[in-house]
Amino acid sequence: MPIQTEHDPRLKKALKTRHISMLALGGVIGAGLFVGSSAVIASAGPGAFITYAITGVIVALIMRMLGEMASAQPMTGSFVDYARMAYGKLAGYSTGWLYWYFWVIVVGFEAVVGGQIINGWLPSIPVWVIALGLLIIMTALNLMSVESFGEAEYWFAGIKIVAIVAFLVIVGAYVLGLWPDSTATFSNLTAHGGFFPHGVATLFTGVVVVIFSMTGVEVATIAAAESAEPGRNIRRAVNTVMIRILVFFVLSTFLIVVAQPWTEIEPGKSPFVATLEKIGIPGAGTILTVVILVAVLSVLNAGLYTASRLLFVLAGNGEAPQWIARVNRRGVPVWGVLVSTLVGYGCVVIAALWPDTVFLFLINSSGAVFLFVYLMICASQLKLRSHWEREGLLKFRMWGHPWLPLLVTATILAVLVSMAIDPSTRVSLLQSVIALAIIMLTYPIFVRNRLADSGPGVTPPRKQPV
Repeated sequence: MPIQTEHDPRLKKALKTRHISMLALGGVIGAGLFVGSSAVIASAGPGAFITYAITGVIVALIMRMLGEMASAQPMTGSFVDYARMAYGKLAGYSTGWLYWYFWVIVVGFEAVVGGQIINGWLPSIPVWVIALGLLIIMTALNLMSVESFGEAEYWFAGIKIVAIVAFLVIVGAYVLGLWPDSTATFSNLTAHGGFFPHGVATLFTGVVVVIFSMTGVEVATIAAAESAEPGRNIRRAVNTVMIRILVFFVLSTFLIVVAQPWTEIEPGKSPFVATLEKIGIPGAGTILTVVILVAVLSVLNAGLYTASRLLFVLAGNGEAPQWIARVNRRGVPVWGVLVSTLVGYGCVVIAALWPDTVFLFLINSSGAVFLFVYLMICASQLKLRSHWEREGLLKFRMWGHPWLPLLVTATILAVLVSMAIDPSTRVSLLQSVIALAIIMLTYPIFVRNRLADSGPGVTPPRKQPV
């Protein structure tokens, strides 16, 4: 079976521009921002917003590289197909299965988190029962049609955006002294141990933590392939990445550390909740908990969608069982959704039975996986750029080629080295490497007697209307 180099006609182009735009806007907002930012502030101090800015620039540049490729050749497999085109079938196979593995583990994890949140309101229902219920609902949503996925994500993202904009307006007024009885002062940036209380180096070590909270921005480029104008939607999504990160991550973190001494932020407790409680907003904890639940459901929805499309692409290239590539009359890869969901169910059961052993291993082993994917995006762009330029396919260019892509590649490698050095992240990196090794070892099983290995190299793309 030939390598797919364009959008598969079996998938319906039912996603609207507003779906892709809202997915691009709200997809990056998750529990990693609402809760995980507490650990970053505790580590870096008031300068935490600079850590978010540095990481945001890295992620935005990776998205720019991906946008260049996706705009030139919109494909359902996105960076998986570009890896295959640039470096051969093993690269595409490994990237695809790694990213699928990352998302199905995240789906299981987020289902458990959602179960824990709802269990706090309904303690009589076990967490695992609630988690399975959430998975069933999201599975049904994804099986209906790609438009139902897009519509759900549109409203999930809308709720998250409204919540964070409301937060920025309220805390902004508090910081500027426009709120009654405001005690905010810009001296909070330096008065409690200085701007860098634990040293300048913490700004960069924090990148390892922050980059995890920004995963998912690339999902918009996969979803755009199922829209009527993929090239235009991809360019729009990529162009807004920097603004989204600056507003949602950098500005919100800056306002938090100005509104109160950073020493009052407790690791593990949402600094958003802590800030609103300090201002005196009634029910702040409950409101943010609902928003975090929406963020969890959003990740579940997007995770199942992404995992199913990756399986569809892998099966279409003979790198997964062929029956997974079947679609229903609504253009949904039903078996891809169901297989991905089954793994999610398995993760929920494992979390209930072996939370501190098997489930912990699964979470740790997916920790650095997306960094490997980001590395492959950079490498693919560096390889494909000159070829597509000669073919006249470039409609959207990466800045400063090749120096900026090389700098981003070196930065990702530095993050991986930091994970290897830091005892707290070393296990996660090691287990992610084990997961990668296992996936690569399975390559001959899937491709034997199916495909003739064409070896590494660029597969000339075909022009297509977008």
